[in-house]
Amino acid sequence: MFIRLIPLISLVDNSTNSRRAKAEEGVLSVVTDNSSSHIRSVLKPSPARALEFSEIKVQGATELCIVEEKTSVGKVNMQEQKIFNIEELTELCTRIEETCVGFAKFNFFQIVDATDNFSERRILGLGGFGTVYKGQLPNGLMIAIKRLDEHATVFDFDSELQLAKLQHANLTRLLGWCIHGKERILVYEFMQNGSLDHYISERTKGQVLDWSKRFKIITGLTEGLVYLHKGSMSCLVHRDLKPHNILLDYNMSPKIADFGSARTLSSDVAEERTSRVVGTSGYKAPEYASQGVYLLKTDVFSFGILVLVIISGRKNTILNKQGDTVGDLVRDAWHMWKDQRLHDLVDPLLGDRYEVAEITRCAQVALLCAQEDPADRPAMTDVAAMLNSENISLPMEPKQPTALIHGCADRDTASTYMSQSGRTIDITITSSAPMSTRVRIILDPEV
Repeated sequence: MFIRLIPLISLVDNSTNSRRAKAEEGVLSVVTDNSSSHIRSVLKPSPARALEFSEIKVQGATELCIVEEKTSVGKVNMQEQKIFNIEELTELCTRIEETCVGFAKFNFFQIVDATDNFSERRILGLGGFGTVYKGQLPNGLMIAIKRLDEHATVFDFDSELQLAKLQHANLTRLLGWCIHGKERILVYEFMQNGSLDHYISERTKGQVLDWSKRFKIITGLTEGLVYLHKGSMSCLVHRDLKPHNILLDYNMSPKIADFGSARTLSSDVAEERTSRVVGTSGYKAPEYASQGVYLLKTDVFSFGILVLVIISGRKNTILNKQGDTVGDLVRDAWHMWKDQRLHDLVDPLLGDRYEVAEITRCAQVALLCAQEDPADRPAMTDVAAMLNSENISLPMEPKQPTALIHGCADRDTASTYMSQSGRTIDITITSSAPMSTRVRIILDPEV
């Protein structure tokens, strides 16, 4: 007898009340084939949430008792899909306006005039939950206007509103709001030099970023994240740090932007779990990308990738089919650091115009931040201490990333670990969906 996992759905006996398998949420079923003594375990995961049922029994040549257990990793936030209530949102914005200096209500027609009726020529970029336009007020003030799209949830809007309460030199400022019919609009300060992504992806612009500017961006991001994690009277995890969400002002100082994915945690060691994983491949921490688990150390991983990108001018590519969890840039950087040839990592645009000691320290700190296990990553307060003082020795060496699996089939469907003891077979199923499932099959003699 052997077990095969295939991405299909099969019929099962659903006569007992203990089976709670909802078709729209996904079904795990087992089918026995008397003629060949095969047992087939079939997993059809839901894209939105983990499976919900207790057990399935299948009668045949062999009786099987299958118990499914959802891995307990944090609390699933069930409010992330809450439908908009315009009246509630308006009341919320009004309350924030009364308590936060510099946060004001904008007239919708004022926004229309400022963006030339949301002209395509005014588009600065497309965010995760809306389109950002460049606008100009009658007094000449330049602003950035985010027009949330129909897919944005109340949680996305509410998360962005947290910025009104935050005041830090390395965070973008939220200036105001506008709700008009179905329109939901947020107004920000305008960043003259656009996003860091433009300087990384467009090589002609990358020449503007000498090492002093890059180091300034790294230290500015560090200070901004320390504030988010520790200094803002709450533990705020951004969850979508990437070059596109790092804006540069007139002085090339970095500003962390796009807080639509940000969530507040109860403490600096707390973790939660979501079925709605957002973010960009190459910057998402392994625990968040595979299981939907997020904590402050999730931001630390993304920060580590950002630093390596700033140093190298390269992108970080995840090779999903080879079991990759951290990306090719992290693996290459680790080998270059281990072999003491970090000069191979440095962006060729920098030539030899950089401080070797600063590059070495930044690269090692970045590798510590990009560790696969969150427990191996430093807190952002420790990162700040390591970067700001050359006299502080780094506490540990970064561990080598897990080796890739060569010549394997597509791992996006599911991967399994199976152990067998006597008449019991334990299977652990993990996949790219935000869930991890354990299945126990107990084999009883034929009745």
